[in-house]
Amino acid sequence: MLAAMSASPLTPSSPGDACARSSGDACPGALRLHRADDGALARIRIPGGVLTPPRAAALGQAAERFGDGELHLTSRGNVQLRGLAPDCGAELAGLLDEAGLLPSARHERVRNVVASPFSGLDGLGALDIRPWLTGLDRLLCGSDRATALSGRFLFALDDGRGDVDALGADLTLLGHDEGALLRIGDGDAVLRVPSSDAPRAALTAAEAFLDSARDSGAWRVKDLPDAVAAELPAEAVRRLRQAGVDVTPDRRPRTPEALPPAPGPVPGGRGETALSVGVPLGRLDLTQWRLLSSAGELRLTPWRGAVVTGIRTDRAAGLLDGLSGAGLITGPGSPWAGVGACIGRPGCAKSLADVRADAGAAVGPAGRLPVYWSGCERRCGHPHGEWIDVVATPGGHRISHVRGDRTTETATVRDDPAALAAAVAAARGTRT
Repeated sequence: MLAAMSASPLTPSSPGDACARSSGDACPGALRLHRADDGALARIRIPGGVLTPPRAAALGQAAERFGDGELHLTSRGNVQLRGLAPDCGAELAGLLDEAGLLPSARHERVRNVVASPFSGLDGLGALDIRPWLTGLDRLLCGSDRATALSGRFLFALDDGRGDVDALGADLTLLGHDEGALLRIGDGDAVLRVPSSDAPRAALTAAEAFLDSARDSGAWRVKDLPDAVAAELPAEAVRRLRQAGVDVTPDRRPRTPEALPPAPGPVPGGRGETALSVGVPLGRLDLTQWRLLSSAGELRLTPWRGAVVTGIRTDRAAGLLDGLSGAGLITGPGSPWAGVGACIGRPGCAKSLADVRADAGAAVGPAGRLPVYWSGCERRCGHPHGEWIDVVATPGGHRISHVRGDRTTETATVRDDPAALAAAVAAARGTRT
């Protein structure tokens, strides 16, 4: 495999710009590094965010050897390494491959899978989605057709509680008492299939999408022309029945709001405990990463946090104290709870401000709504559902309340940090 990995092209762009349709699908990967203002960038896909301690340790080694010494969590539960030297591609690929983080060089950018992070831990949800996760990843990596999916195409595996169903994935598998539901796009139409056939159904639907997208060049289901998108579920039904899968069209409203897992101990353990932690601005230094990765298996979340599983109950309280002392979010009272930001300056050439510093200067008591700071109008990595949107502009910052498809501007602040902090705090306390 390493022979195929040795070529690691470096293309000039920032992470958000790399995914712009006008420039082709150049989303960053582990083998396709991208040039940013702070060095090259690699994005390592981690289906379901699941990392064993050895694999997490390997990522820490990669950040230390090749990057800026930090691990950056994405809104899809993946990991980015920044500040890489432009000629480190082959060595980085070798390290990741040896750790088992690159099961297929041809598929590494299409392994975009988010999953309910508490599934199988707290007794909630209709089923444990872990068999779906391993099954879908195996099928993806074994499919020649799947290599044509864009680096933005997203699968979501929801155990029935509705957490990742709200993320607007292209294909969502939902746990159900009577099997599985497959949602194509973000509409209410779903396909009911046996749970054992759920991963195969998702891959079949993805292949149907590729054929439907051939003329338009769409990267995601939402990019399809309306008439083509409307026919996609019926085409998926036809292909599934042809493959012998028992499938029935149905309807289920999409979950309107994605709620991140609450920080702290995860209730309902079976002799072991899991801990949910948030990561301020999604950025972990090596001390924090090693503390997390040495504690147990990780499930990185789409909300830039982590769930640590398999902890002995008698160790849980001490570990939680240690994680809190290291600066991670371990309870609802943290001022960093619900605060996110893009990379901003100096890492991104398109950013108009150092929005991470701005967010730090404005951080205060936890608000009822999450807040996301963006350095430009692209708003890379912004959340879904309802949040306060703070966007840097040439003259200051624009603050808006976003709820689904509706955006209401609440304030514009020009170069006044105190006024900006007050305006953001006021906006976070609103709900209409």
